[in-house]
Amino acid sequence: MRRLLIAYALLALTAHTAAAQQRMTWKIDKDTREALVYAPRSAAAGAKLPLVLSFHGHGDDMENFQYVDLQRAWPDAIVAYFQGLPSRDGARGWQVTKGEYNDRDLKLVDAALASLEMTYQVDTDRIYATGFSNGAHFTYLLWAERPIVFAAFAPVAGRIQPTEVPKQPRPLLHIGGSGDMQVAFADQKAAIVTAVGVNGVRGQEASCGPGCTVYGKNSANPVMTWIHSGGHEYPRGTSERIVAFFHEHVKGTKEPGD
Repeated sequence: MRRLLIAYALLALTAHTAAAQQRMTWKIDKDTREALVYAPRSAAAGAKLPLVLSFHGHGDDMENFQYVDLQRAWPDAIVAYFQGLPSRDGARGWQVTKGEYNDRDLKLVDAALASLEMTYQVDTDRIYATGFSNGAHFTYLLWAERPIVFAAFAPVAGRIQPTEVPKQPRPLLHIGGSGDMQVAFADQKAAIVTAVGVNGVRGQEASCGPGCTVYGKNSANPVMTWIHSGGHEYPRGTSERIVAFFHEHVKGTKEPGD
Protein backbone atom coordinates (compact mmCIF):
# COMPACT_ATOMS: atom_id res chain seq x y z
CA MET A 1 0.00 0.00 0.00
CA ARG A 2 1.54 3.28 -1.09
CA ARG A 3 -0.01 5.50 1.52
CA LEU A 4 -2.54 5.06 4.29
CA LEU A 5 -5.51 7.36 3.69
CA ILE A 6 -6.92 8.67 6.96
CA ALA A 7 -10.31 10.32 6.73
CA TYR A 8 -9.70 12.79 9.51
CA ALA A 9 -6.07 13.70 8.72
CA LEU A 10 -6.91 17.25 7.61
CA LEU A 11 -8.62 17.94 10.92
CA ALA A 12 -5.60 16.63 12.78
CA LEU A 13 -3.30 18.91 10.82
CA THR A 14 -4.91 22.01 12.26
CA ALA A 15 -5.92 20.78 15.73
CA HIS A 16 -4.03 21.61 18.90
CA THR A 17 -1.80 18.92 20.35
CA ALA A 18 -1.07 18.51 24.05
CA ALA A 19 2.17 16.67 23.35
CA ALA A 20 5.59 17.93 22.32
CA GLN A 21 7.09 16.31 19.23
CA GLN A 22 10.73 15.57 18.57
CA ARG A 23 12.59 13.59 15.90
CA MET A 24 14.92 10.97 17.32
CA THR A 25 17.57 9.04 15.39
CA TRP A 26 19.62 5.91 15.98
CA LYS A 27 22.53 4.42 14.07
CA ILE A 28 21.74 0.75 13.39
CA ASP A 29 24.57 -0.98 11.50
CA LYS A 30 25.02 1.31 8.48
CA ASP A 31 21.56 2.86 8.59
CA THR A 32 20.30 5.96 10.35
CA ARG A 33 16.86 5.14 11.76
CA GLU A 34 14.24 7.69 12.75
CA ALA A 35 11.08 8.16 14.76
CA LEU A 36 8.74 11.01 15.55
CA VAL A 37 8.26 10.92 19.30
CA TYR A 38 5.44 12.64 21.15
CA ALA A 39 5.73 13.09 24.90
CA PRO A 40 3.43 14.89 27.36
CA ARG A 41 4.38 18.54 27.74
CA SER A 42 4.04 18.20 31.47
CA ALA A 43 3.96 15.27 33.86
CA ALA A 44 4.08 14.93 37.62
CA ALA A 45 7.62 14.83 38.95
CA GLY A 46 8.84 11.27 39.02
CA ALA A 47 5.74 9.97 37.23
CA LYS A 48 6.42 7.02 34.95
CA LEU A 49 4.80 7.19 31.54
CA PRO A 50 3.39 4.47 29.27
CA LEU A 51 5.13 4.06 25.92
CA VAL A 52 3.50 3.11 22.60
CA LEU A 53 5.60 2.03 19.60
CA SER A 54 3.75 2.52 16.30
CA PHE A 55 4.63 1.17 12.83
CA HIS A 56 3.21 2.42 9.52
CA GLY A 57 2.10 0.30 6.58
CA HIS A 58 4.15 -0.69 3.53
CA GLY A 59 4.92 2.36 1.40
CA ASP A 60 3.81 4.82 4.05
CA ASP A 61 6.01 6.94 6.33
CA MET A 62 6.07 8.24 9.88
CA GLU A 63 5.13 11.79 8.87
CA ASN A 64 1.84 10.59 7.41
CA PHE A 65 1.12 7.85 9.92
CA GLN A 66 1.39 10.20 12.90
CA TYR A 67 -2.06 11.47 11.93
CA VAL A 68 -3.69 8.34 13.27
CA ASP A 69 -3.34 10.47 16.42
CA LEU A 70 -2.48 7.93 19.08
CA GLN A 71 -0.85 10.82 20.93
CA ARG A 72 -4.17 12.65 21.01
CA ALA A 73 -6.05 9.55 22.11
CA TRP A 74 -3.55 9.02 24.94
CA PRO A 75 -2.02 12.41 25.84
CA ASP A 76 -0.43 11.00 29.01
CA ALA A 77 1.67 8.49 27.06
CA ILE A 78 4.87 8.67 25.02
CA VAL A 79 4.09 7.70 21.43
CA ALA A 80 6.84 6.89 18.91
CA TYR A 81 6.08 6.65 15.18
CA PHE A 82 8.95 4.80 13.49
CA GLN A 83 10.19 5.17 9.93
CA GLY A 84 10.61 2.02 7.88
CA LEU A 85 13.45 1.44 5.42
CA PRO A 86 13.14 0.55 1.72
CA SER A 87 12.22 -3.09 1.24
CA ARG A 88 12.80 -5.30 -1.82
CA ASP A 89 10.37 -3.32 -3.98
CA GLY A 90 11.89 0.00 -2.88
CA ALA A 91 8.92 1.05 -0.72
CA ARG A 92 9.37 1.59 3.01
CA GLY A 93 8.47 -1.34 5.20
CA TRP A 94 9.36 -3.75 7.97
CA GLN A 95 10.79 -7.21 8.40
CA VAL A 96 8.18 -9.86 9.11
CA THR A 97 10.38 -12.84 10.00
CA LYS A 98 13.41 -13.28 12.22
CA GLY A 99 16.63 -12.78 10.25
CA GLU A 100 15.00 -10.90 7.36
CA TYR A 101 16.98 -7.78 6.35
CA ASN A 102 19.60 -8.76 8.93
CA ASP A 103 17.03 -8.09 11.70
CA ARG A 104 17.30 -4.37 11.03
CA ASP A 105 13.91 -3.59 12.60
CA LEU A 106 14.26 -5.80 15.68
CA LYS A 107 17.61 -4.08 16.25
CA LEU A 108 15.89 -0.71 15.86
CA VAL A 109 13.32 -1.56 18.52
CA ASP A 110 16.04 -2.78 20.91
CA ALA A 111 18.10 0.39 20.45
CA ALA A 112 15.11 2.73 20.55
CA LEU A 113 13.76 1.22 23.76
CA ALA A 114 17.12 1.61 25.49
CA SER A 115 17.35 5.22 24.31
CA LEU A 116 13.75 6.14 25.15
CA GLU A 117 14.12 4.69 28.63
CA MET A 118 17.17 6.90 29.16
CA THR A 119 15.43 10.00 27.78
CA TYR A 120 12.05 9.65 29.47
CA GLN A 121 10.58 8.21 32.65
CA VAL A 122 9.20 5.12 30.91
CA ASP A 123 7.01 2.70 32.84
CA THR A 124 8.55 -0.59 31.72
CA ASP A 125 5.37 -2.43 32.74
CA ARG A 126 3.38 -0.36 30.23
CA ILE A 127 5.18 -0.65 26.89
CA TYR A 128 2.95 -1.44 23.90
CA ALA A 129 3.25 -2.08 20.16
CA THR A 130 0.80 -1.41 17.35
CA GLY A 131 0.96 -1.13 13.58
CA PHE A 132 -1.02 -1.14 10.37
CA SER A 133 -0.71 -3.72 7.55
CA ASN A 134 3.03 -4.48 7.12
CA GLY A 135 3.49 -2.64 10.43
CA ALA A 136 0.91 -5.01 11.94
CA HIS A 137 2.87 -8.01 10.61
CA PHE A 138 5.91 -6.56 12.38
CA THR A 139 3.84 -6.09 15.52
CA TYR A 140 3.05 -9.80 15.45
CA LEU A 141 6.77 -10.49 14.96
CA LEU A 142 7.52 -8.45 18.08
CA TRP A 143 5.09 -10.65 20.00
CA ALA A 144 6.97 -13.72 18.78
CA GLU A 145 10.50 -12.38 19.28
CA ARG A 146 10.25 -9.79 22.10
CA PRO A 147 7.26 -10.93 24.20
CA ILE A 148 8.67 -10.05 27.62
CA VAL A 149 9.18 -6.40 26.64
CA PHE A 150 5.55 -5.57 25.91
CA ALA A 151 2.40 -5.44 28.01
CA ALA A 152 0.03 -5.80 25.02
CA PHE A 153 -0.14 -5.67 21.22
CA ALA A 154 -2.64 -4.18 18.76
CA PRO A 155 -2.12 -5.11 15.09
CA VAL A 156 -4.48 -3.56 12.53
CA ALA A 157 -4.97 -5.58 9.31
CA GLY A 158 -2.12 -7.96 10.12
CA ARG A 159 -1.22 -11.62 9.86
CA ILE A 160 1.16 -14.03 11.56
CA GLN A 161 3.91 -15.61 9.48
CA PRO A 162 3.95 -19.43 9.80
CA THR A 163 7.53 -19.36 11.13
CA GLU A 164 6.76 -16.65 13.70
CA VAL A 165 4.02 -18.09 15.90
CA PRO A 166 4.19 -16.48 19.37
CA LYS A 167 4.75 -18.82 22.29
CA GLN A 168 4.24 -16.56 25.31
CA PRO A 169 0.69 -15.33 26.11
CA ARG A 170 0.12 -11.59 25.86
CA PRO A 171 -3.04 -9.44 25.63
CA LEU A 172 -3.92 -8.83 22.00
CA LEU A 173 -6.35 -6.57 20.15
CA HIS A 174 -6.74 -7.40 16.45
CA ILE A 175 -8.63 -4.95 14.23
CA GLY A 176 -9.51 -5.92 10.66
CA GLY A 177 -11.94 -5.44 7.79
CA SER A 178 -14.05 -8.31 6.52
CA GLY A 179 -13.68 -6.88 3.02
CA ASP A 180 -9.88 -6.63 3.12
CA MET A 181 -8.49 -7.75 -0.25
CA GLN A 182 -4.86 -6.76 0.44
CA VAL A 183 -4.20 -8.70 3.63
CA ALA A 184 -6.65 -11.52 3.06
CA PHE A 185 -9.26 -11.61 5.78
CA ALA A 186 -8.85 -15.40 5.93
CA ASP A 187 -5.21 -14.83 6.96
CA GLN A 188 -6.30 -12.35 9.60
CA LYS A 189 -8.83 -14.84 10.98
CA ALA A 190 -6.05 -17.44 11.09
CA ALA A 191 -3.93 -15.02 13.12
CA ILE A 192 -6.81 -14.57 15.57
CA VAL A 193 -7.27 -18.32 15.92
CA THR A 194 -3.53 -18.66 16.59
CA ALA A 195 -3.61 -15.89 19.19
CA VAL A 196 -6.61 -17.45 20.95
CA GLY A 197 -4.70 -20.74 21.15
CA VAL A 198 -1.46 -19.17 22.39
CA ASN A 199 -3.33 -17.25 25.09
CA GLY A 200 -5.31 -20.31 26.17
CA VAL A 201 -8.71 -18.64 25.82
CA ARG A 202 -10.35 -20.92 23.26
CA GLY A 203 -14.04 -21.43 24.01
CA GLN A 204 -14.22 -18.26 26.15
CA GLU A 205 -15.92 -16.07 23.57
CA ALA A 206 -18.21 -13.15 24.40
CA SER A 207 -19.54 -10.07 22.64
CA CYS A 208 -18.09 -6.69 23.59
CA GLY A 209 -20.22 -4.56 21.26
CA PRO A 210 -20.97 -4.27 17.53
CA GLY A 211 -18.27 -6.12 15.62
CA CYS A 212 -16.35 -6.71 18.85
CA THR A 213 -15.55 -10.10 20.37
CA VAL A 214 -13.42 -10.87 23.41
CA TYR A 215 -11.94 -14.28 24.16
CA GLY A 216 -11.08 -14.73 27.82
CA LYS A 217 -12.69 -11.59 29.21
CA ASN A 218 -11.49 -12.43 32.73
CA SER A 219 -8.09 -13.69 31.62
CA ALA A 220 -4.84 -11.80 32.14
CA ASN A 221 -4.18 -12.41 28.44
CA PRO A 222 -7.42 -11.88 26.50
CA VAL A 223 -7.76 -11.69 22.75
CA MET A 224 -10.11 -8.93 21.63
CA THR A 225 -11.17 -8.43 18.01
CA TRP A 226 -13.00 -5.63 16.26
CA ILE A 227 -14.07 -6.65 12.76
CA HIS A 228 -15.53 -3.85 10.66
CA SER A 229 -17.20 -4.16 7.27
CA GLY A 230 -14.58 -2.17 5.37
CA GLY A 231 -11.45 -3.17 3.51
CA HIS A 232 -7.76 -2.48 3.97
CA GLU A 233 -8.07 0.63 6.10
CA TYR A 234 -7.54 2.26 9.48
CA PRO A 235 -11.10 3.33 10.35
CA ARG A 236 -12.07 6.35 12.41
CA GLY A 237 -11.99 5.44 16.10
CA THR A 238 -9.28 2.81 15.73
CA SER A 239 -6.69 4.68 17.80
CA GLU A 240 -9.22 5.25 20.57
CA ARG A 241 -10.01 1.52 20.65
CA ILE A 242 -6.33 0.67 20.82
CA VAL A 243 -5.68 3.11 23.64
CA ALA A 244 -8.70 1.85 25.63
CA PHE A 245 -7.35 -1.71 25.29
CA PHE A 246 -3.83 -0.72 26.30
CA HIS A 247 -5.19 1.13 29.33
CA GLU A 248 -6.55 -2.16 30.65
CA HIS A 249 -3.28 -4.09 30.51
CA VAL A 250 -0.19 -3.69 32.63
CA LYS A 251 2.58 -6.27 32.47
CA GLY A 252 2.54 -8.66 35.39
CA THR A 253 -1.12 -8.09 36.29
CA LYS A 254 -2.57 -11.21 37.88
CA GLU A 255 -5.72 -13.00 36.85
CA PRO A 256 -8.85 -11.47 38.42
CA GLY A 257 -9.45 -13.11 41.78
CA ASP A 258 -5.78 -14.12 42.30
